[in-house]
Amino acid sequence: MSTGVGELTDQLEAVGYLADRGLATAAYVALTLGRPLLLEGEVGVGKTEVAKALTTVLDRRLIRLQCYEGIDVHQALYEWDYARQMLQIRALGDEELHASETVPSLYGPEFLLERPLLAAVRAGSSAVLLIDEVDRADDEFEAFLLELLSDFQVSIPEIGTVRAESPPLVVLTSNRTRELHDALKRRCLYHWVGYPEAERELQIVLTRAPGIAAELGRKVVAAVNRLRDLDLAKPPGVAETIDWVRTIDVLGSNDLDAGIAADTLGAVIKDRDDLDIVVPALERVVAGH
Repeated sequence: MSTGVGELTDQLEAVGYLADRGLATAAYVALTLGRPLLLEGEVGVGKTEVAKALTTVLDRRLIRLQCYEGIDVHQALYEWDYARQMLQIRALGDEELHASETVPSLYGPEFLLERPLLAAVRAGSSAVLLIDEVDRADDEFEAFLLELLSDFQVSIPEIGTVRAESPPLVVLTSNRTRELHDALKRRCLYHWVGYPEAERELQIVLTRAPGIAAELGRKVVAAVNRLRDLDLAKPPGVAETIDWVRTIDVLGSNDLDAGIAADTLGAVIKDRDDLDIVVPALERVVAGH
């Protein structure tokens, strides 16, 4: 484990993630105190990449739970392999089928399908658990997560209680599609991940897209920052900045003008209504006046 915030910052940079002082501090404290880290921010600013980078730095296993509307506890925790259980039943003879131990044997560990949360409890401190876009899940699931993050144990009626000897590092991300409950926020360390300053965004672009001309990167970063000043439903994040630079480079250009911007706009603008706003302003977005 890193001996300080500065060392963790350097380690993250070595694996391609440029964390500012605030984010590196939050990650270091989460590691040191064994607390979950909740990262909120706009889409595409690198929240998910933090967990991936920490996994590499710490040499741990990444276990990812992608949240979505309607996700339930069993989809995230465990399920029984019903198909395998049915095959086992068909393989049993009539006498075995009616034996008292038959039903319990069908709910043994070999029939258990491990989902991300159970996998994380079993893996403990050898894993990083990424709970991605937790704001997409409903209140009931959020309440279950709160309980899990409090004690890192899972009760499986047919098997018993599974406990983590030491908890994994937990990183939760939220795009704020809805407000999370205060109870979950209080359980976590919190950090807001905003859009980086232009110079830092350029550093990120040149790190994630090596070989790109610095001047092209600078022009694209400036144009993306002007796009963010427009009244867009889905402003471009850092991920879109990187995509735009790579797209222009693939086309063999080292410059950004209105023509190449129009040809490659799909790399940075992903909403039809936003296109109606951006296209008339494209000359200004590219030229800066």
